[in-house]
Amino acid sequence: MTSTAQAPQSRAGTAHPDHLGHVIFIAAAAAMGGFLFGYDSSVINGAVEAIRSRYDIGSAALAQVIAIALIGCAIGAATAGRIADRIGRIRCMQIAAVLFTISAVGSALPFALWDLAFWRIVGGFAIGMASVIGPAYIAEVAPPAYRGRLGSFQQAAIVVGIAISQLVNWGLLNAAGGDQRGKLMGLEAWQVMLGVMVIPAVLYGLLSFAIPESPRFLLSVGKRERARAILEEVEGKNADLDARVAEIEHAMKSEHKSSFKDLLGGSFFFKPIVWVGIGLSVFQQFVGINVAFYYSSTLWQSVGVDPTDSFFYSFTTSIINIIGTVIAMIFVDRIGRKPLALIGSVGMVIGLGLEAWAFSHHLVDGKLPATQGWIALIAAHVFVLFFALSWGVVVWVFLGEMFPNRIRAAALGVAASAQWIANWAITASFPSLADWNLSATYVIYTVFAALSIPFVLKFVKETKGKSLEEMG
Repeated sequence: MTSTAQAPQSRAGTAHPDHLGHVIFIAAAAAMGGFLFGYDSSVINGAVEAIRSRYDIGSAALAQVIAIALIGCAIGAATAGRIADRIGRIRCMQIAAVLFTISAVGSALPFALWDLAFWRIVGGFAIGMASVIGPAYIAEVAPPAYRGRLGSFQQAAIVVGIAISQLVNWGLLNAAGGDQRGKLMGLEAWQVMLGVMVIPAVLYGLLSFAIPESPRFLLSVGKRERARAILEEVEGKNADLDARVAEIEHAMKSEHKSSFKDLLGGSFFFKPIVWVGIGLSVFQQFVGINVAFYYSSTLWQSVGVDPTDSFFYSFTTSIINIIGTVIAMIFVDRIGRKPLALIGSVGMVIGLGLEAWAFSHHLVDGKLPATQGWIALIAAHVFVLFFALSWGVVVWVFLGEMFPNRIRAAALGVAASAQWIANWAITASFPSLADWNLSATYVIYTVFAALSIPFVLKFVKETKGKSLEEMG
């Protein structure tokens, strides 16, 4: 029995699909959840100051409204794995699409601050589901030889979603005469910004009907022939399909539905591999990347940049984010996940350190001195570039690959939940920290970027080129 399961492992990394374009379409459709993840996460950037003005709230209350979606994200991420194991990956995507659509409509038409906060929680739950289901589904469907590149589609979709949201926000702001509360289509501009997400949400739902269910899920519910057909579809007719089915079934034979209980063990509550996943998630957020996407327009305005230019800089940052992600997609399967993470950490330390230095200078007539202003702007782009070409992609690839089969869904859920909790901590704390000392805030982010280097060197193992069944 063991030899039957082991034989295909040597071929798993070399299997090539007959129609690579079709496999790319499947991965791209699944990654549409990532697009919505990025769009919904970043679109609020265009509404921050309008929400502050409309509801007359301070920095602390504003931060809670912005960050409260992340509570929904954590809950969605924690439960998505169990939902996907019970009803399938595709049904999970469809539920997320419905929640995205409802959230977009509700956020665009709030009648009170608490109402807006509620719809942001609903959208957050959908984001949390998408953050788990996207990479897990792609990892399960993609041929091992292409899994790193196809897995990076999730992050690529996220950064494209971020960029499109910033471009749409900038266009709507200009259409409203540079006023976030200017009237557009009978609503204030910021409401239209939030409501536009209905379009990609509906598209995500439609695309979910055009892609196949995960062969691993189908085998888990006894649909062997359908699973075999999908493996042929994505890995090619030349693959030893019977051996691949046997390999997956062998890996699943001693498994039971993964649960939180399965993650317990070792000296510190969780199994060591789960802590590594949590660590990757936390470091990804504690470098402060989402400050660049939730608060960048507010940040630049705080150092003297006018609103329209601040929205434009938010857009250029998101373009750099895309460029970095493309670089990661090119190299993630060539040089590996771990080297990219280390390169990115070093670059982030430099970018964040320069930002901390620039923001330490006193404002002159409400603005940073010219030299410090340009250094801050360039350093912000350097930071985003190095994050995007490394941690932005490799963390999602790692989380989709690194866990043993029998705990993958539950472990991925816990790691993603940790990511959203860390994201919430950074998002909720930034306005108050910036009011206290903007430079010191960036020093804190720099320290976490520096600490990520020894963490990767000591605890993270390379997963490049291994089949999921080889992870244990």
